[in-house]
Amino acid sequence: MTKTLMSSYKKLLEKMKNIVTLHSAASILHWDMETMMPPKGIEMRSLQLAMLSRIGHKMSTDPEIGRLLKETMKHPEYSSLDPVHKRNLYLIKKSYDEQTKLPEELVVEASKQQAVTIDTWKKAKANKDFAKFKPELEKLFKLKKQAAEILMQVKETATPYDALIDIFEPKMTSETISKVFKELREGLILLLRKCETSPKQPDTAILKRQVPIETQQKIGKLLAEFIGYDVTSAKSGGRIDETEHPFTTGYYDDVRITTHYYPNRFASSIFSILHEGGHALYEQNLKSEWMFQPVGDECSMGFHESQSRFVENIVGRSREFWTYFLPKLKKLTGNVLSDVTLDDFVHAINHVKPSKIRVEADEVTYGLHVIIRFNLERDLFADKITIDELPQVWNESYSKYLGVTVEDDSEGVMQDTHWASGLYGYFPSYALGNIYSGQLLYCMEKEQQDWRSQIAKGDLRNVKQWLNKNVHSHGNLYSPPELIKIIAGKDLDVDPFLNYLHEKYSRLYGF
Repeated sequence: MTKTLMSSYKKLLEKMKNIVTLHSAASILHWDMETMMPPKGIEMRSLQLAMLSRIGHKMSTDPEIGRLLKETMKHPEYSSLDPVHKRNLYLIKKSYDEQTKLPEELVVEASKQQAVTIDTWKKAKANKDFAKFKPELEKLFKLKKQAAEILMQVKETATPYDALIDIFEPKMTSETISKVFKELREGLILLLRKCETSPKQPDTAILKRQVPIETQQKIGKLLAEFIGYDVTSAKSGGRIDETEHPFTTGYYDDVRITTHYYPNRFASSIFSILHEGGHALYEQNLKSEWMFQPVGDECSMGFHESQSRFVENIVGRSREFWTYFLPKLKKLTGNVLSDVTLDDFVHAINHVKPSKIRVEADEVTYGLHVIIRFNLERDLFADKITIDELPQVWNESYSKYLGVTVEDDSEGVMQDTHWASGLYGYFPSYALGNIYSGQLLYCMEKEQQDWRSQIAKGDLRNVKQWLNKNVHSHGNLYSPPELIKIIAGKDLDVDPFLNYLHEKYSRLYGF
């Protein structure tokens, strides 16, 4: 490889390092906005984030990047580059082509509006007042639709919504998702009916017992210790804070998670910490030598969700995990759970029941929550429904899919932060993550048949090593369809996830 070729390549990577560093700073500002920022700070924060967006857009569209890309990719020795070099160049070019088509003012205005919309959403949700939220949401949606229509041309997608999906799940289309979700929906509804009609129902009252927030915080630290997410040592790279809506943010050595504590619903924080902890493990176990490079990012948000759902549900809701952790939970909570048996507790935390809130949903009904959101987003961008109609269509969908009645918009259309954050196209990744996790479990069990007995002893090391080898270590070297085929030997497949659910819940519910 000639000196000129490698010199141009290294200059590109240096520019990417600067861009990633800027984005990581913006992510901490977003984290602070959700956790520590005083209410009066919102106006200044929106200006700060808008300024960072402007700087980031200028850096991402620097003509020098275009010149270096051309110089590198048209070099006579380009074919001699290894797969990592070529993937980095492909990802840099993809981003550059997309960013140069987006007007700077549109990017800045969207960032500024996002901060305002999030702040308005918090207040409107607290007051159960969609009318207060709607004007700001409409402004942000309009900006995002403009961007989607531009990106649609660059990405060469069939619809604007497909262009947004591609941001979170590259090489995935709404048409493919619709087909996969149809299979998923049919399987989930069939399983839901079996669980609902079973005479063997759990006592969920035990999960409503009062556990002080201070105690829940101690429980959270123990959970973090179990999964290997360090929040306490002098060299820790993580922390747990409280927000309205749990999330994970950060990069490599500084990855932060949040949760929400409810004194009368202690299980909520347990599973949100395991969920967000799964995200954090993915971020912190990417290849250190790829840090600041495009290949050093996650494969997709669908794969990110596969890791969080794997830790939260496949591990965290298993009987084996609670064989190990229930005694610790009882010790921390004193007499609150002293009379609870292992079988009763495991059945209670795996109770299948249609509900209104996605983040509180069980494994079986969770996918139906996501499918509803996907349908709404797809129809919004196809102009089949409007922002004004969202609450009505939302409520009708929940009645049709889950048989529940939404009482107010706080527990309905305003329950999630995603639309207030402009994250259209993100929701499908949640259900895709479940599907990926089923395929990962199927493959892992062929290699580690004793993984459950290890969990029962409090040992997650082999599971983490398998996930690290098969998912984390690949970073963004492959697109999602390529990676799942490398791991599982086949394309995206709903069956392993549905089989896992059926085997688990047939034992719990006795059918």
